[in-house]
Amino acid sequence: MNKLATYFLLFMTYSFLGWCMEVISSLISKKKFINRGFLIGPYCPIYGHGVLCILFLIGSNTKDVLAVFLKSILICSILEYVTSYLMEKIFKARWWDYSNKKFNINGRICLETMIPFGILGTLCFYVINPFILKMISLINIKVRYILALFLFVIYLIDNIISFNVLNKIKGTIKNQKKDNTEKIRKNVMTWLSKNSVFYRHIKEAYPNLEIRKNKKDKKK
Repeated sequence: MNKLATYFLLFMTYSFLGWCMEVISSLISKKKFINRGFLIGPYCPIYGHGVLCILFLIGSNTKDVLAVFLKSILICSILEYVTSYLMEKIFKARWWDYSNKKFNINGRICLETMIPFGILGTLCFYVINPFILKMISLINIKVRYILALFLFVIYLIDNIISFNVLNKIKGTIKNQKKDNTEKIRKNVMTWLSKNSVFYRHIKEAYPNLEIRKNKKDKKK
């Protein structure tokens, strides 16, 4: 239980740090605050999953920095590609697109993000994670359990609400006349803006949301 609580706290910590990085990037590039991610809370789970995958798959007995760097790129790129693919298949929408970037693969991953993944993964592996683990170890075990359980409940509720929102978006897409992708996108954005703050959050977090049509729809 101790390890499970610790790993979940690590997951939430890196998810929060990833969210902070996304927000700062938006502030710099767009000059405004954007609550990044499809969840309501201040966390981007893909970063938490990414770091935990790096820690589990690389292990702790390596002194080869280059190997850690390259493995971090590989692990995070696969995770980002699979996440993009699954979200598109499940919700019929593409949440990010690197098609305009050089050296991209199906617009899901690109070299421009792969290199930072390697740098951040290496930094986490050798510097950030040992520090965070030390901070967590200073927390009383009982308090650690309670904190992990509390955050898990919040995270679970957030996922339920957010996926419900995304399912409503998915339903709206299905109800549209699929004559062209751009029209569907505009109609979905109009629908989102008329609903609650949870729906508007999705629109603000993904201003370039692209609705994808399958081949059958194109034929129709």
